[in-house]
Amino acid sequence: MDWKNGADGQTFIASFSGGKDSVLALYKAMQVGEAIGLIAMLEEEGKRSRSHGMPPELICAQADSIGLPLHTGAASWAEYESVFTGLLKQAKMLGAEALVTGDLDVPAHGCWHDKVTKNAGLKLGMPLWETDHADAVREFIDLGFVTVLVTVNLSLGMKEEDLGRVLTRAYVEELLARGIDPCGEGGEFHTTVIDGPLFQRPISIRKGEIVRDGDYAFLPLELDVAAVHRQI
Repeated sequence: MDWKNGADGQTFIASFSGGKDSVLALYKAMQVGEAIGLIAMLEEEGKRSRSHGMPPELICAQADSIGLPLHTGAASWAEYESVFTGLLKQAKMLGAEALVTGDLDVPAHGCWHDKVTKNAGLKLGMPLWETDHADAVREFIDLGFVTVLVTVNLSLGMKEEDLGRVLTRAYVEELLARGIDPCGEGGEFHTTVIDGPLFQRPISIRKGEIVRDGDYAFLPLELDVAAVHRQI
């Protein structure tokens, strides 16, 4: 298997959460292959993304700024695999040869994305697979991407004060000193990318009031429509 280079020379669709890992994987895959679209999974009501709890309007704005069509599916966890596989089969009909994901640590055997791509007749590309976590974040930052923390797990060393912070090299060192994975791969935090080399224009956002739910705290983001209109 050559998942790390699985997008090389391929026409691909990318699994897209709007967070740093999926954006970096997309960026790297676009250096060696041709992207034809993005896939984002939503909660069953279709009001928030399944992975990061983002409103669809914000994900659409990211896709529009990147210049790629967005394909969405709304599903419960029980229906997730069948809906996702259906989107992959549609992507294949549109010309996709591979799926690109931002995974770093999936197992070599029993990988869920490997199973669903095979079921859809696609190859799998994971440009970040087995990359050192700190190195991946530093590369993301050095490329000029800007991302904001929107979810934190308070039981894993994160604080409410981390919400809304932008990942910088100094912040990465702070997280490491606190014993926190700077990629958040243990579920410590999630991010939303608002600017960078893939984006034709920054994503204008408005920050809501922090929401707390058990061990988690969330910073709701909304698309700043007025700012978007000023950019046009």
